[in-house]
Amino acid sequence: MRYPKESPPAFTLTSGPVDAYPEVLRALASTVIYDYDPAFQLVYEKAALKAQKAMATPEPPLILHGEPVLALEATAASLIAKDDCVLNLASGVYGKGFGYWAARYAAKVEEIEVPYDECVEPEAVQAFLKDHPEIKVVAACHHDTPSGTLNDVDAIGEVVAEAGALLIVDAVSSWGGMRTTPGACRAGVYVTGPNKCLGCPPALSLAAVSSEAWDKIDSNPDAPTASMLSLTDWRHAWKSTEPFPFTPSVSEVNGLDAALDRYLNEGPERVWARHDLTAAACRDGVRAMGLDIWPAREEIASPTTTAVKMPQGADAAKIIAVARTRYGVMLSAGRGDTEGKLIRIGHMGPSAQPMYALIAIAALGGAMAATGVDVDVGSGLVAAQSRIDASG
Repeated sequence: MRYPKESPPAFTLTSGPVDAYPEVLRALASTVIYDYDPAFQLVYEKAALKAQKAMATPEPPLILHGEPVLALEATAASLIAKDDCVLNLASGVYGKGFGYWAARYAAKVEEIEVPYDECVEPEAVQAFLKDHPEIKVVAACHHDTPSGTLNDVDAIGEVVAEAGALLIVDAVSSWGGMRTTPGACRAGVYVTGPNKCLGCPPALSLAAVSSEAWDKIDSNPDAPTASMLSLTDWRHAWKSTEPFPFTPSVSEVNGLDAALDRYLNEGPERVWARHDLTAAACRDGVRAMGLDIWPAREEIASPTTTAVKMPQGADAAKIIAVARTRYGVMLSAGRGDTEGKLIRIGHMGPSAQPMYALIAIAALGGAMAATGVDVDVGSGLVAAQSRIDASG
């Protein structure tokens, strides 16, 4: 056993948490200062303004002090009123999961659910909203990580806006790794986090709230305040002249600030391109080994996670364990309904480098061969490298 479980892996190629960028690690090690020290208040304000620039929003997104599940649950609590009818779009485990939060606050939750290797078609949403004009809020997961699939939230956003409803978008594992913004999908609330494609530890959330969504939150008598689930409490906290509702995560804000600098300095288009190339090389390698990807169609396969379908008789848990102990490469299992059916290779932030596709193919293929799965690892490596080389 070259890499025992009590030692860290050589490579973390999971769908999150991911390794942090060196700049982020250095920032996390900065001196922790009082949150009301003017130096930190300026760091916080600057970080919020950098996030506004990176996310292309009219005002700074909220920085919430917990990993993005906090922001998603807070959005449900703040935006959904007790007399609302909500449409939840479930194309995977995380999309399905939002419906459970929505049910805590809404009068009724309707759902469009598709197989978890598929996406929700905008036309289906349009038809449903036409038949159900009472729908006030629609929720969609852009990238459902346990499946490695994408929903076309830009097109969905158009039909939701036409119907006069508000769209909640879970962009936790997509924003920063591909072309997506709150404005492009006309989101009422757009939730993401720096712990995926920005290469930060899991500790903060970002939530972009539209003016229409703020109007609805302001008119919702049950929207929480003085609560960890409050969006309202943090609306103006980005200003260095305003108080924090409670103690912010000082070190993580330092890390976020460094991550945003890195993202903006590299340039979003270049960041998206290396995520896309890494995933494309990985998919080519998977197929050349004789395997299939989980998404039903190439066009809905994510550039931030490659989900590999397990052949008949393959033991996903055992394969992941062998890849970890023999090669020092940590991969992700499925979640919920996809557990045991697929293995996920993450391409997010620091791991979105094309050469990591070769490492992933070598470790996955070697572990599969070691557990009795018939794969052609050599062909997989050749195909992945050919895709990289062809990119110039």
